[in-house]
Amino acid sequence: MPNSEIALTPSGTHPWVAEGQRRVRFGISIFPQPVDWQQFIEIVQRAEADGMDGYFSYDHPQSRADCWTALSALAACTTKIRLGTAIDCIYYRSPYMLARQAADVDRLSGGRLVLGIGIGDNVPEFHRMGLEFPPTKVRQQGLVEAITIVRGLWSGKPFRFEGEQWSASSDTAYPFLGPVQQPWVPIMIAGGGEKVTLRQVAQFADASNMGAHEWIGSAVTSADIDRKFGKLRDYLAEHRRTYESVLRSQFTMPLVMAETQAELDRKLAGMPQDVLEWCGDALFAGTPDETIDFYRDMAAAGFQYFIANILDGDYSTIELMGKYLIPAFA
Repeated sequence: MPNSEIALTPSGTHPWVAEGQRRVRFGISIFPQPVDWQQFIEIVQRAEADGMDGYFSYDHPQSRADCWTALSALAACTTKIRLGTAIDCIYYRSPYMLARQAADVDRLSGGRLVLGIGIGDNVPEFHRMGLEFPPTKVRQQGLVEAITIVRGLWSGKPFRFEGEQWSASSDTAYPFLGPVQQPWVPIMIAGGGEKVTLRQVAQFADASNMGAHEWIGSAVTSADIDRKFGKLRDYLAEHRRTYESVLRSQFTMPLVMAETQAELDRKLAGMPQDVLEWCGDALFAGTPDETIDFYRDMAAAGFQYFIANILDGDYSTIELMGKYLIPAFA
């Protein structure tokens, strides 16, 4: 199949995205993921029972479980919760293997995958893995090639692609078993870059994911958010897509909750201070009422979906989300 025939731009609005027009939903991402697999599974199962919409696995292979191994285990042990990556780095595995592993998780979960992808930003991690860290423009072009290969392999038709960074092919002799989700697997692109990233969201993705930290988009103030969403709206119009055809997701890195201010102070004091300092403006810590107000403000700014990053061991925050946060936005 020629590359020109690959449908790279979504032709409509995915049902998971459309639901964002009706209600605010929450997902979680635990970093680093629990060492104990049974505990990990039980935490996500409880989150599913409490009405959490999604679990999103990070892609840092040196920080405990691999994202695709984790999602495979969760796919076999859950029934409703969305399972996604936040965010798969396109350079940590070939696009062919990305398409293969992602399709397997979608099939195993009965069509619940959200493919969150990005170009990578952790230079030391690249080096520890023996990988070169390409310049930004090269990585941005790599994202286009990766999406082309993934969508081509998932097309169910013979496919061949020769790019500057990667190549891949599939023929009818050994058909590539693609995902089962209908009408397609939603793709979420991470970042808030206003010149390229948001333009790529408009051209290729079903969801945008950004947050306050510089690694996740520098969407700090209401003015930042309004400007970025304005750019996204303009880019979508260029591709003849509606503003509501892309889900606007916010990544809170991290979220820390406690019942009272005194408990919150004790919890924060017991966490790694260097981690909290590195998170900077991306950290939100609050009581249930304060957290509800924070997310109401974010929703008023235009976000429709929220992924809360939970730090290692802070599972009480997940419980408080189920007890207070999800019911407040039901």
